[in-house]
Amino acid sequence: MSQTPIIDSLNADFAGLTTSEFRGQTRIVVARDQLHDVLRTLRDEHGFDMLIDITCVDYLNYRDATERFGLVYLLARSDDMRRLTIRVMLSEPDLSVPTVTDLWSGADWTEREVWDMFGITFDGHPDLRRILMPEEFTAHPLRKDYPLQGRGERHNFPVLTREDG
Repeated sequence: MSQTPIIDSLNADFAGLTTSEFRGQTRIVVARDQLHDVLRTLRDEHGFDMLIDITCVDYLNYRDATERFGLVYLLARSDDMRRLTIRVMLSEPDLSVPTVTDLWSGADWTEREVWDMFGITFDGHPDLRRILMPEEFTAHPLRKDYPLQGRGERHNFPVLTREDG
C-alpha cells in the first residue's frame, strides 16, 4: 500500500524529513525537535493508533554513519494494518528525546528498555528506571562499545536464590 498521501502531508507540515521505501516498507527520518509533533500528527490525523515497538540501533563504527544512535518507532494502523517506521538520529552527549507515553501509554515499558540497554533518556517519562538490568548496573549493555564479556560487574550483584522469589 502506498504511503504517498501520508508522506506528502507530513512533508507539507514538517520541513527536512527524509523518506525512503524498500519492499513496501516506508521509513521516515525526523529531526529530534520534530519527533513528538510528527508522531502526534501520525496518530491524530493519519490513524496510526498502534505503537508496535520502540528500539534503537547503535551505528558505532559504521562507515557512512554521521550519528551514533538511531532511535526507531514502529507504528501501525489497526484499520488496515499499514506500517510506518520513524527514526530519529542521536549522538552523544545529548541522548534525550521527549517521551511518547502521553500518546501511547504502552511506550512506558519500551522506553524503559531502550534507556536500560542503550542509555537514551526520555524526557518527561513517568518512571524511567531500569527494567532488565539490576539498579546497581551502571552501563548500557547493547551499546557496541560494551565488551562482550562484560566489565566484571556480575560478581558485585547480590546472589538470588529460589527462596528469594
